[in-house]
Formats: sequence, structure tokens, C-alpha cells
Amino acid sequence: MVSPALQEKLRTLPAQPGVYLMKDAQGRVIYVGKAASLRSRVRQYFQDSAYLESPRIRHLTSKIADVEVVATQNEVEALILEANLIKQHRPFYNVRMADDKAYPYIQLTNEPFPKIVMTRRVRRDGSRYFGPYPYHEPKLVGRTIRTIRRLFKLRTCNIEITGDLPRPCLDYDLGLCSAPCVAWGATREQYAEQVRQAALFLDGRQAGLLEELRAEMQAAADRLEFERAAQLRDQIEAMEAIYERQRIASTGLEDRDVIGLARSGDAACVQLFFIRAGRVQGQQHVLLEGTQALERPQILAQFLGQFYQDAPAVPREILLPERLEDHEVMEAWLAQRRGGPVALEVPQRGDRRRLVELATENAALHLRQERARTVGPEGVPLRELQEVLGLEALPFRIEAYDVSNFQAGEAVGSLVVFEGVRPKKSDYRRFRMKWTEGPNDYAMLQEMLRRRFAQARREQEALDRDEPVRPKWSVLPDLLLIDGGRGQLSAAREVLFEYNQAIPAVGLAKQTEVIFTPDRPEPLVLPKDSAALQLLQRIRDEAHRFANAYHQQLRQRRIVFSVLDDIPGIGEKRKRELIRRFGSVRQLRQVGVEALAEVLGPKLAERVHAYLQAHPDRRYKDEVVGQP
Repeated sequence: MVSPALQEKLRTLPAQPGVYLMKDAQGRVIYVGKAASLRSRVRQYFQDSAYLESPRIRHLTSKIADVEVVATQNEVEALILEANLIKQHRPFYNVRMADDKAYPYIQLTNEPFPKIVMTRRVRRDGSRYFGPYPYHEPKLVGRTIRTIRRLFKLRTCNIEITGDLPRPCLDYDLGLCSAPCVAWGATREQYAEQVRQAALFLDGRQAGLLEELRAEMQAAADRLEFERAAQLRDQIEAMEAIYERQRIASTGLEDRDVIGLARSGDAACVQLFFIRAGRVQGQQHVLLEGTQALERPQILAQFLGQFYQDAPAVPREILLPERLEDHEVMEAWLAQRRGGPVALEVPQRGDRRRLVELATENAALHLRQERARTVGPEGVPLRELQEVLGLEALPFRIEAYDVSNFQAGEAVGSLVVFEGVRPKKSDYRRFRMKWTEGPNDYAMLQEMLRRRFAQARREQEALDRDEPVRPKWSVLPDLLLIDGGRGQLSAAREVLFEYNQAIPAVGLAKQTEVIFTPDRPEPLVLPKDSAALQLLQRIRDEAHRFANAYHQQLRQRRIVFSVLDDIPGIGEKRKRELIRRFGSVRQLRQVGVEALAEVLGPKLAERVHAYLQAHPDRRYKDEVVGQP
């Protein structure tokens, strides 16, 4: 139901291009879009029955409480603003870069004697930027910078170059700098030539640079400058070794980016190849989220807007697997960013098509191998666990369950998650028993599992209806670990049968540290130094710790609240301050009014002290109440 205030906004929308921001009842931006006509596009969400056939659009419109619009001069400006606002607000219903990190770049600074450094921020300050490089491989950038310094002798220091220092630093002796800081070092012209050559190398123009250096080496030999010729020879050999490592080449000498897209459920991956002078200079993959129920051209368009908004350079040609909806608008914006024409091409055959297919294959490969890549070399325990348990797949995600029920007090349970042998604390869950009465570990375990898989079923049904919910419970484990023996494992398997979940489950018994499996009559005994056993023990102990921590938290809360809730003037904040200061309610009873006044003030301290005297704790008959 559209509110009267929103109806009035829809009636007065302008017909010019711009950006619209959909907001929910809490004022949060949940979607950002652009339009050639704000009036037509925004009204379409509420009036066009055909447009509302998409479950994603229906779900979005049910959440809209307000709409804000920003008019622009043209669609290109709207595209730029849309990309900026998506990065700023990260709306739930927009495509977002899941690994939207600050990518590392190599920077040649804008100075009389430029230095070469790594940076994660691209500014329009006249510097030259090369990249981006994978955000998880800053060491790769460091190695590249060291290679450039060995080849072209560029500085990294922050000193002002005046040429009057008495001696150069150690970098000169190591062959990493040409020492423009001293009078006898490189002149401005010589250093500028070093920077030019380094830029050509970083820009993928090695072939032309090698020809220059070979000609210069021959000229030096003709002048009988054999030391200089030998230096150039070593530099050429080092460059040729690097040059030959590049594996993929295109038939032309064009500068282009190649983009491939693969998707699976709500996740997608874009693979980019950066081709400069006909050779793949670098590659990068970007994970995306929020893509469910969107068409591939829509995903590509939103990715291009976000990625090239901050890219230091835009090539003349970008190869895509699909044609975009606003193809011409995107080309115009990219041309504006580049300062020259940019062609978005969808090749149908030949080498360019094969490059797009190769990028797409790499994107799909990355999605398939994401779990294995995350595991990395630390996956030895998982592989051993897969082998000893006879599992069909690597148990990448392991969920462990434990219960805590001390002294007939608060009954709680815990769920902890490990992915790739590391705890994933964002997926930890705590359960306060709702239905189970009494200290019944089997029933408590089954209550936890029923609640967990009921949530998973509801969430999966919403996903099947194309509702853009965030997957939490529907991400199922590869292995269930139960803290206990045969009885606890049987109880867990009953719930798995109820919910038709074919998830492997094992029990790890305390003290004996043996593993109970459904298909073995006798428990599995692993050596104490087994990596698989140690991993299970670590996960089981983490579940036990998490359950006990929650149990203690609830017990402490119950004790504090039962005593202090009835005192007028004592709210949540003062309760926490009192317990933090005196440690417990029992200690609180032992202090006098003066000590309480330091926290509460004189009047409230007298009130609290009088209440505690009038309501002693009968468990401690001999306690002495503090005197005023």
C-alpha cells in the first residue's frame, strides 16, 4: 500500500534523467537505480503489472517507504552518480562487489624526480597508476616494484631531491637507485628517461622497449663503452626472462580488457584479462553478491559502472560476453573516463571470442574452486578427515553442537561453524531452550537441530521464490559434529531424517576421544597426533566454550536482574556499572553507602543500600551488610 506522502512524490517526479534511491521504513537505502526519465521509471515500480511479475521487484516494492531522486543533465551523469551511490550505500537489492577491497596499484608519483610506490588509493593528482593487482596479493606488487627498481633504478624515498647530499643511501650500493640525490648521480633528464622506460614496462610495452635497449647497447659497444653495454645486456636479459613468462597473447597489438562472467545462485564472479600491446599483462577476478533474479546484462552493467569508476585507466576496447541494455550510454561514459572513444564489443567468432570464452571459463573455475582455494595448504586435516570417514566431498564447512545445563539453571545450546579449518564466527548461533524441560541432553540437542533446519527450510523456500534474502541458515554443512557418543549421534540423526537431510554426522566422545559414526558398530580410534582428530577436538572445544559462555552470561544476568530490578532508579546502565565496579551482587551487599555513592550518587546510594539491607540473600546467613 503506497502512502499518501509517497503518492504525492510520485505525482511530482521530473521527466528528466537522474538517479532514484529507494528507502525502507527505517530510512535505509535499499536500491539505487538510474533512469532516462525519472517519472516513467519510478512510477513503473508501482503501476506496471508486467514489471511487477518478477518476485525480486515485488519484494523490493513491498519494502519501499520513501523515494529520493537526484536529477542530472544526461544519462551519462546518472550512470556516474549511480555507481558512486551504490559504493556509498551498498544497497541490498543492487549488485555489489563481495570483495570490494581497496585494490593495490603501482604509482609513479607526479614529482620532478618521481618515485615508485604501492598505493591503495587512486587520485587525480597527475601521477601514473598501474593495476589494479589482486587485493590478497600485496606481496606480488612488492616483487614487481623490486623488479622495476633493479631494471630502471627508481627511488622510493620521501626526501626532497636537491642533488646536494654528501652521499647516497644503501639503495645505490644495492643497485636499486641511480642516486639523483647527490651531485654526481642521475640528472633530471637521465632520471626522466628511467621513469619513461619503467612506465613502458609496466604498461606492457616490453617489445618496443627491448628494441630501444638493444639499439642503445649496440651504440654503446660501438663507442667502446663496454661497461655501459654490459649493464644494458644484463637489463635486456632480465626483461626478456620476465617477458617470456606471459603466456597468453592476442593476434593484434590492441589495448583491451576481456571480461567473463559466471554465476551460481546469489553469487557471481567476473574474470578480467588486461591486455596491453597484445599480451595479457595481468588478470583479476571479482566476486559479486546480490545478483539473484537479475539478468546477465544487468549484472555486467552494474559491475562495469562500479569497477571502472575508480580504475586508473580505461582501454580503447572492452570485450564482453553479452550486450548491455544501455550499451551506448555505458560507452559514452567510458569514453568520458578515458578521454577518447571506447568500444564495448561482443565478439562472435575468432580469437577475440576465444578470449572471452577463456575469461568465462576462468570465472566459472574460480567459483567452483572457491572453497578449495580458501582451504589452501591448511586443508590437510580436512583431507585426512574425508579419508578416514569415507566422505564423498571435502568437509569444508563443519557445524558443531553442544549443550550446557548446569545446576538446573539456564538451559542453552551452541552452534559453531568452521570453514576451511578456521572458525567463522559470523555464523555462530546460540539457542535458549524453548520447549525442552529438565536436564535432557538428547532432547535439547534435537530442539537445536529442529530449529536450525526449520529455519533453513523457510529460507530455502524464500530463495526458491526468488526473494532476495541473505543466505544464513540455508547454507548447509558438509559435516555435523555432535559433542557426545552413540546416543547423542542417534538423536541427531533422527532430526536429519525428519528434515530429509543427507548430511554426514559424527559424534566425538569426551575423555575417551573416540569418534562414533553411523555405519560402524565400534567407535573409530585415531592416533592422538592425527590432524583430523585434533581438528575435531578443536571444533568440539570451541562449541563447548561458546555454550558455557552463553550459559554464564544468562545466569549472571538472571542473578543481577532478580535482585536489582525492583529498586527504583536502577536501570540497565547502572546495573552494569555496579557489577563492573563490585564484581557481584554479594560483594555489592558488603559495601557501604560511601562506596555506592561513587557510582550512584548520595541519594540513590542510600536507597540501594536500604533495599539490600531489607532484602538479604538467605543463601548467605552469616553475611555482614555494609554500614553507612
